[in-house]
Amino acid sequence: MLSGLDPSGGAGIQADIQAITSLGCHPLPVLTCLTVQDTRNVYGASPVDAELIRQQLECVADDSTIHAIKTGALGNAGIVDVVVEFIRKRPDVPVITDPVIKAAGGGDLADDALITAMKERLFPLAEMITPNGEELVILGGDADADRAAQNLMDRGCGSVLATGGHGTGVHIVNRLYNHAPDPMQWEIERIGGEYHGTGCTLAAAIAAGRATGLSARAAIAQAQNYVHRAILHALAVGKGQPVPDRGIQWER
Repeated sequence: MLSGLDPSGGAGIQADIQAITSLGCHPLPVLTCLTVQDTRNVYGASPVDAELIRQQLECVADDSTIHAIKTGALGNAGIVDVVVEFIRKRPDVPVITDPVIKAAGGGDLADDALITAMKERLFPLAEMITPNGEELVILGGDADADRAAQNLMDRGCGSVLATGGHGTGVHIVNRLYNHAPDPMQWEIERIGGEYHGTGCTLAAAIAAGRATGLSARAAIAQAQNYVHRAILHALAVGKGQPVPDRGIQWER
């Protein structure tokens, strides 16, 4: 997986490592950017050199079999180009993309060039993208979720899992748009408040499910159950949002 470093340990690469490990897979982590971040917000970010990332990807892929790819915060458009080149050589490997744009506290993690690069070059190669409500509006260019998701699929996205963790209501509603006549919908009980790193955790858990051979729908269902349990045991790490306990014992 490719993601940024959150020094609070709540989101980013650590969330990916913990979720993927908990679900029985071995993570191959590649850092894309370093952030100044806590459980409240992101205050700054610096991308890793794209050529170094290229070398890491080639080195790891030469040594290990890759069963799924998960992307999170990508740093800049140059890194997107490296990732796209890597993915194109592996058309049979499922790609789960968490299109990280903003932190929950409002801090920016993507500029216009990066957003454009993801939309034009990365999304058409992804099996699934997992935007939250705010990200879906920005990426799909429409305040209506159905139209925004359709806009993304019209531009090449294989499927869009619109996540509802940042919404309101008794239930979290996640909808999968995949060119079927109607989106598939899951509802999970909302545990009060918001949590740091749930989007990263969900996308990484989906990638782990796909890596173990689950269908996309089965991987989503397993990932949602995993995230729900992690939230039930959330940790008060800092002064901001609680962090899901991704080290919980998981029974498949």
